[in-house]
Amino acid sequence: MQDYKPEEIEPKWQNRWEADKLYRAEVDWDRPKHYALTMLPYPSGDLHIGHWFAMTPSDARARFMRMRGYNVLFPMGFDAFGLPAENAAIQRNIHPAKWTYANIERMRTQMRSMGNMFDWEREAVSSDPKYYKWTEWFFKTFYENGLAFRGEAMVNWSPTLQTVLANEQVIDGKDERTGQPVIQKMMTQWFFRYTRYADEMLDFSRIDWPEPIKLMQENWIGRSEGARVIFHTEDGDEIEIYTTRPDTLWGATFMVLAPEHPLVETITTKKQKKAVQAYREQAASMTEIERTGENREKTGVFTGGYAINPVNEEHIPIWIADYVMITYGTGAIMAVPAHDQRDFEFARQFDLTITPVIQPADMDPLDGETMDASYVGPGEMINSGMLDGTPVNNEKGRKNPSIAKVLDWLEEKEIGKEAVNYRLRDWLVSRQRYWGCPIPMIHRADGEMEAVPDAELPVTLPDDVEFKPTGQSPLTYHEGFLNVTDSDGNTGRRETDTMDTFMCSSWYHYRYLSPDYDAAPFDPEEAAYWLPVDVYTGGAEHATMHLLYTRWFARAMRDTGVFEETAEIMRAHGRDPEGAFDEPMLMLRNQGQVLGSEQAGDYVIAQGSFDGSRLLAEHVKVIEPGAVPAGFDGVFGEIIRRTESILHVDPGDGNMSIVEVQENATVEIPEIEGENDVNQLRQHLEIQRMSKSKGNVVNPDELVAEYGADTVRAYLMFAFDWQKGGPWDPQGIKGVVRWISDVWTLVHETAADPTTDHVETQNIKEVISVQRAMHQAIIKVTKGIETFSFNTAIAAQMEYKNTLQKLKNSTVIYTTEWREAIRTMLLLMAPVAPHVAEELWERVGGDYSIHQQAWPEGDPQLAAEDEITIVVQINGKVRDKLTVPADVSEDIAKEQALASETVQSHLDGTTPKKVIYVKGRLVNIVV
Repeated sequence: MQDYKPEEIEPKWQNRWEADKLYRAEVDWDRPKHYALTMLPYPSGDLHIGHWFAMTPSDARARFMRMRGYNVLFPMGFDAFGLPAENAAIQRNIHPAKWTYANIERMRTQMRSMGNMFDWEREAVSSDPKYYKWTEWFFKTFYENGLAFRGEAMVNWSPTLQTVLANEQVIDGKDERTGQPVIQKMMTQWFFRYTRYADEMLDFSRIDWPEPIKLMQENWIGRSEGARVIFHTEDGDEIEIYTTRPDTLWGATFMVLAPEHPLVETITTKKQKKAVQAYREQAASMTEIERTGENREKTGVFTGGYAINPVNEEHIPIWIADYVMITYGTGAIMAVPAHDQRDFEFARQFDLTITPVIQPADMDPLDGETMDASYVGPGEMINSGMLDGTPVNNEKGRKNPSIAKVLDWLEEKEIGKEAVNYRLRDWLVSRQRYWGCPIPMIHRADGEMEAVPDAELPVTLPDDVEFKPTGQSPLTYHEGFLNVTDSDGNTGRRETDTMDTFMCSSWYHYRYLSPDYDAAPFDPEEAAYWLPVDVYTGGAEHATMHLLYTRWFARAMRDTGVFEETAEIMRAHGRDPEGAFDEPMLMLRNQGQVLGSEQAGDYVIAQGSFDGSRLLAEHVKVIEPGAVPAGFDGVFGEIIRRTESILHVDPGDGNMSIVEVQENATVEIPEIEGENDVNQLRQHLEIQRMSKSKGNVVNPDELVAEYGADTVRAYLMFAFDWQKGGPWDPQGIKGVVRWISDVWTLVHETAADPTTDHVETQNIKEVISVQRAMHQAIIKVTKGIETFSFNTAIAAQMEYKNTLQKLKNSTVIYTTEWREAIRTMLLLMAPVAPHVAEELWERVGGDYSIHQQAWPEGDPQLAAEDEITIVVQINGKVRDKLTVPADVSEDIAKEQALASETVQSHLDGTTPKKVIYVKGRLVNIVV
């Protein structure tokens, strides 16, 4: 028997598959299609284990779908524009393109080593002019249809990067890439009308996406129902506010404007001007997160001006405060301190009037002088004129009777109007950098804007530029790029900002359809067949950026007529195009993260507040030995061992604690029998991510060199729940090595000679055992891969292999049933470990290629067990186990349980009060 040598087998089949164009996807209207897509990487230079964790299970499922009869498209490309390349150019004094394409070549080689079934003929690279020609075309099309516009707005400015960032790229007031602070700055920028499709993007009825992603998008869009109401200053200027609680208008005792509000200068009195100006300058240096933090002390300045409350004609002071944002609502609020906690804190800070207008039932009358917190809850309206006595509930909008009544009254009196507001803002798409897609617009000599004609696209990037961050695009200083003739023959100036790279990644799945097509962004014949994407896989961290942008983009394309020809072709082939282009991806599944491994001896620490008996933890973290901070006020303990997702921790008091390890989730640990969970932790965990500085990065190339790509693929699918991920365990891979080695040996010892005569066996029981194990494996593996539960699919294959190993010395060897069992084992293995499965398939005489064979069908009847084991309990404690026929009746099961000698000895003559039977599982005797 030859040794298993992945370093020989894997290149052999990779070259063969590529030469034979085995994975080339072509339109075939007679076959069902399946467009499988995994997120394209940024060409940073090296694939890390996270790329493998995202791509190889996605590849396994694509292979599985192909074997199930689908015509599968599984393409790959590179999201190649972006700031890292420009920073590399500055640091290394090389052109971004050179750095980018060298990295692409390197990563392409690494991806081929994975054995993925990518159709490389469809590769698309966003920095390729033949790609970004159409990115520019989309911008131009959106501009001409009113979806792109240029406007002045308060933007997120990164002093470190010297560029504008979209709201989605700012996390906790810092740039999501560098972690450096971001400030607010008023600038003229290019935007897409993101809010145009806000309501439509809240409809998830057509897509199968994870609930957390839908919730994040829903919260990001932030739809609310309320009213817009006009207040007037004493000088007659209008101040429009938006409120979700117009029923509390009578409780508005002051107004607050954002420091950036355009009316601030007009209403500020001479006496207050200096204080107001100083405060505005201070606010401008703060991030949105800093300004709106719930626990920070409220600050503000009185403008000296007053507004008139339109419902009761009271004159109320106008303040400015940094917790009001110019980007939300109208940048002005009516403050109702009795019923809004932020307003309450502000009123107490500056000794402002508090007037309750909702009286809760069964409580003493609220008094603004003595209230120690705002009241938010049901009751009835008081101090509110025509609303007095109206019931108030906790519902939103017109479902709340007090709101419904006041909305009608406001419109009748022409004081305000019912309105819908969104947290979502228009998409800021311009960047002051070089390495991005040019914006195809011309500043005309007369001051107007015009789009570059289609015939002149693409506007290409010049090669000879200076990559220095100055706050303006490097293109600003390139005369050859800058100077252009407008449509009237006059000298114009090109737009020098480039596009946000999310623009490129919002439509790449369309370009994969025909990357060399030059008449349109994609070939409509290809689009008619392949669209929409059936399954999309990638990281959940893209929920409010890429995954939302691409949904917007699809709708913008639809409404600008991009799909019209595609729709006609669909109709010609009998497919209804209605709704086919509304959503870009029908199913989305997110992989978890492969994290740095915790080791015995590391510490877990938790911070939070005690409720008397348990710690309600706000922050839980695994840290290195000796890193527990001095004087730490919380719980910490040494990690003793890990069992799946549970850390067993010794907090040093002799009691064992358990801490569930699940990143970005709030969970309560239940009591577990046999463990003393003294803290009942409720926590938010931050596990160490892999990083070079911590020395816990796993290099997949080294793993492939040592074990082979198939082993690495299989381990990544077996070691984790794919949709959760978890810490890397370097010891775990050995189990997968054994599995593949055992399969290799089993095939060579019992089935590698395809000319062996197939004997008959008289041992029907052994044949039944083989067939039962085979059909059980087929059913389990099929379900596992279908549901992205790759770990259970591989566990089922290991179990099946074990069964066959136990039977390899029986008389079933060399029978037709055995041969079928071995071939089925290889077919089930093919999506996970494609190279070794192909090699062994060839050695058992299978037709090339195993990846073109039909997936086996499992028969539930043949998979059913003849006998089952049921547990016998007395008062919930296990006392015996019985083997019974699988179709045992309830009466027989109870009878055999009571007849058990072990059970009788425990009963010791006691007559049972009740006997409970749980079908196929247990008998519980209650005494």
